[in-house]
Amino acid sequence: MKLKLITLLIICLISTRLLAQQKDLVHYVNTLQGTNSKHELTRGNTYPTTALPFGMHTWSPQTGKNGDGWKYQYFKDKIRGFQQAHQCSSWTRDYAVFSLMPMSDKLVVNENDREAKFSHANEIAKPNYYKVTFDNQITTEISPTERGAHLRFSYPKGKKSYLVLDGYTRLSGVQIFPKENKITGWVNNGEGFKRGWKSYFVIKFDQPIKAFGTWENRTNTVKADSTSAEGLGKGAYIEFKGGVKVQAKIASSYISLAQAELNLTTELGKDKTLEQTKSNAAEVWNKSLGKVLVEGGSEKDIATFYSCFFRASLFSRKFYEIDKNGQPYYFSPYDGKVHPGYMYTDTGFWDTFRAQFPLNTLMHPEMHGRYMQAMLDAYKQCGWLPSWSFPSEAGSMIGNHAISLFTDAWVKGIRTFDPKEALDAYYHEATNKGPWGPANGRDGWKEYFQLGYVPYPKYREATAKTLEYAYDDFCGYELAKQTGNSFYADIFARQMYNYKNVYDPSSRFMRGKGADGKWSSKFDPIEWGGPFTEGNAWHWQWSVFQDTQGLINLMGGNENFTSKLDSVFSEPNKVNVGTYGGMIHEMTEMVMANMGQYAHGNQPIQHMVYLYNYANQPWKSQFHARNVMTKLYDATENGYPGDEDQGQTSSWYVLSALGFYSVTPGTDEYVIGSPLFKKITLTLEGGKKFVIEAPANDATHVYIKSATLNGKPYAHNFITHSDITNGGVLKLEMDNKPALNRGVEKADKPFSLSK
Repeated sequence: MKLKLITLLIICLISTRLLAQQKDLVHYVNTLQGTNSKHELTRGNTYPTTALPFGMHTWSPQTGKNGDGWKYQYFKDKIRGFQQAHQCSSWTRDYAVFSLMPMSDKLVVNENDREAKFSHANEIAKPNYYKVTFDNQITTEISPTERGAHLRFSYPKGKKSYLVLDGYTRLSGVQIFPKENKITGWVNNGEGFKRGWKSYFVIKFDQPIKAFGTWENRTNTVKADSTSAEGLGKGAYIEFKGGVKVQAKIASSYISLAQAELNLTTELGKDKTLEQTKSNAAEVWNKSLGKVLVEGGSEKDIATFYSCFFRASLFSRKFYEIDKNGQPYYFSPYDGKVHPGYMYTDTGFWDTFRAQFPLNTLMHPEMHGRYMQAMLDAYKQCGWLPSWSFPSEAGSMIGNHAISLFTDAWVKGIRTFDPKEALDAYYHEATNKGPWGPANGRDGWKEYFQLGYVPYPKYREATAKTLEYAYDDFCGYELAKQTGNSFYADIFARQMYNYKNVYDPSSRFMRGKGADGKWSSKFDPIEWGGPFTEGNAWHWQWSVFQDTQGLINLMGGNENFTSKLDSVFSEPNKVNVGTYGGMIHEMTEMVMANMGQYAHGNQPIQHMVYLYNYANQPWKSQFHARNVMTKLYDATENGYPGDEDQGQTSSWYVLSALGFYSVTPGTDEYVIGSPLFKKITLTLEGGKKFVIEAPANDATHVYIKSATLNGKPYAHNFITHSDITNGGVLKLEMDNKPALNRGVEKADKPFSLSK
C-alpha cells in the first residue's frame, strides 16, 4: 500500500512539474500590438517583432519602402519583404537591414512592383513565430534565434519559385554559391557607425538553387548568372524548383563572415526544421515571460500583460557575439574596433530610465550588471556615456540619465562596475557639451552651474532640461554618498534642488526663465514646446522625481498639491500648439485619451498618478493607475496610447499591473498602486519567489483596504527592492471603496529628499 502511495505521489509530482513547464504564455502575446500607427497618430509605433529576448537581430514583415521609418503599418494590405531589423521606433529608421521576398509566376525585383497582397486573417504574429499567406498562396514563416532566424517559403504547385534578396539602402555586397545552396554578403546602412563597418550575413537553403543572378535596387537592373556584386543597393535573386517548400537558415555578425557562419552553426546547426527553431524559441520565451505568472484576471488583461511584457523584454538589444571558445566579444559601434566582453544598444535613456531599466534590475539583474560595465566601456571608446544609443551615441532628447542607471543598479545591489569610474564619467557629462545632440553632454551646463537653471529662450526646452539635470544630479549625489565619495557628493548636492529655481509661485507652475531672472512672458500652461520637451506646463510640473515632498512644500502643502493633481484630469483636453506650430501626434493622442491634460502617451507625466501617495491620498493613485491600465492599453493593433518607446510604455504597464511603480530610480523603493490580478508570482533569478495576493481583486475592487507583508501588517505606500528580492508574500485586501485613513502617516510616504 505504501509503495502504491509513494508511486502515486511521484506521478503527481512529475505531472505537476510537467504542467508547470508546459505553461504556454507565448500564445497570449500579440506582436501586432501597437502596429496601427502613422505619422499623425501612433498607437505604439511598433512592428510585429519576431525575436528572442533582447536578441541582437529581430525580423519583421515590411509594408513600407526601403528607408521608410514606418516599417509595418497595420492598415496596409501589401508586404514587399521580410527584413532583418533593429529599429527602435519609426522616428529613428533602421540599420544593418536586408530583406527577402518570395514570388511566383515571374521574377520582379522592384520593391514597389513585387508587393504581394495579404489579409490579417491569414497572419500569425507571435514572438517565436510569424506566418503569413499571401493572396497569391505563397506562405512565409519565420522563427528567431538571437543572431539569426529560420525562414520557410512555401510556393504554390505549378508555379515558379523565386526569392529576391534586397540590399536595402546604401552599400551592400552579395556572393552566391549555387552548388552549396548558399548566399553570403554584407550590408552597410543606417547611421551611427564608424566608416567602413559591415554587418555580415550567411543564408543556407535546404533546396537546390536552379537559377540565380544579382541586381541593384537603384534602377532595378538584373544580371542573370552573376554570382557576386558589390556597391550601392546590390542584391541577389535565386530560383528553386517550381512549387517547392524551401527552408532558409540565416545568421549575421558585425565582426566577420566567419563569425556569421559560427553564429549559424551555434544557433541553428541542430535544427533540421523550422518547427524545431519555433519550439526552441517558444521555450525561451515561456521561460522569460514565466518569470511573472499572473492569475485571476480576464483573458483580455492577461493578453495585454504578456504582450507588454514581451515588448519590455526586447530592449536594450545584445550587441555582442560568442566566439569559438564560448567567450563574449563585440564590434564596437563607438570606435569601430573589436573588444572582449558585453555590449548592448538600441535604447533612449530619456524614455527608458523611468521603468524599463528598473524592470530589468528586478527581473534580469545579471544582464543589467553586464550593461553597467558596457556603458563604461562605451565611455572609454567614444569619450561620452550613452544617452541614446542607436547603435552608437546619438545624443537625442534631454538629460544625462546614464547616471540614473548606475545609481539604481548600485542601490539595488548590482555592483558590477567601479562607482568612481561612473562618477568621473558623469561629471564629464555634466560639465561639457558633446557634438551629438542635446543629451550628449549637457546643453547649457555653464549657465545651469552659475544660475542654477538653464535659461530660456537661450536654450530650447530649457525648463525641462533644468528639471532632469536636477534629478540626474541627485543620482550622482546618491551614488557618491553610497560609495563614500565626498568630493562628488558635495558637488551634486548643490545642484539637486535646482528644480526650485524654475518654479513660479505666482502661477504655481514650472516656467521658462531668462538669464536675467525674469519669467517668460505670455504664459499659457497648455502651450506645448518652448521651455518644455514634447509637453506643456501641466506635464512637466511633476518632474521632481527626487523630491516630491519638496515640490509639495513649494506648492503650499498637501491640499494644494493633490488639488493640482486632480486638475490634470479635470482640465479640458485642449491644446495650444506653441512652438511646434501645429498638432504633433503626442497632442492628438492626449486629446483622444480624453483624460484632461493627462498625456500618458509620452514619458514626462507617466509617473504622475503615483504622486498622491506622497500627499496622504494613496487611494487616488490606486484608482488612477487602474484606470490608465484599463482605459489606455490592450493587446490589439491599437494597444498603446502613443509611442511605445523601446519598452518604456510597456514597462509602465507591467510594473503597474504588479501593483507598484519606480517613481524615483536611484532609490530602492517602488511606489504602490493597485495590482491588476488576484495573484502574481515573481520568480527571481536566484530562484526566490515573491507573491502578490489580492483575492478580492476585480474591476471594481481597486482600492487597498489593508495589507500584510510576510504575515505582518503593512501600511507603507511603497515596497523596497529587497522586500521583493528576498522573497515573500504581499497580501492585499481589496475593496470597492477607498480606505481614506490608510497610508497617511509620515512613515508611510515614499522616499523624498525633503522631509
